[in-house]
Amino acid sequence: MNEPSDDYIISLFSESDTRSEGFKLLLKKYKEKVYWHVRTIVVSHDDANDVVQNVFIKIWENIDNFRGDSKLYTWIYRIATNEAINFINKKRSNLFISIDELQENFLDNLEADPYFKGSEIERKLIKAINTLPPKQKLVFYLRYYTQMPYKDMAEVLNTPINTLKSSYHQAKKKIKKFFLSID
Repeated sequence: MNEPSDDYIISLFSESDTRSEGFKLLLKKYKEKVYWHVRTIVVSHDDANDVVQNVFIKIWENIDNFRGDSKLYTWIYRIATNEAINFINKKRSNLFISIDELQENFLDNLEADPYFKGSEIERKLIKAINTLPPKQKLVFYLRYYTQMPYKDMAEVLNTPINTLKSSYHQAKKKIKKFFLSID
């Protein structure tokens, strides 16, 4: 069976007796994608699950505000991105630690995470990505891992396309430099 279209899913939200069905279809279609998007930002499996739960609560509460000006998935990714960033900022401020300490903890958590099954090269790539500034890191993840088109990324991040292209190019250069420095 084919995946239901976003238009069909949204249409189910317009009637109270089909709203739950629409939400179930939306979850089925987007939950895993949102999980992996959030996971690349917050790293921890447990934290990602918490953030994803918040994302879908926000979607449930705000789906009536979706006007269709953008694609449904870009609207969902914007919510997911904002929730993940808010989570990191809250966690950082609650712990009173610096960005450098947070990144160091990230690397320790990655090594200890039983859900991370990456090879050594994947670990090095994640470490390299983690050295990027937060916005550049997010642009790299969206482009490299999800192959999100720049047009959609511009909607999610509310950033001009040329700025995103430049940020992605700079991120690739920094990652290449990181790999050259460890050989």
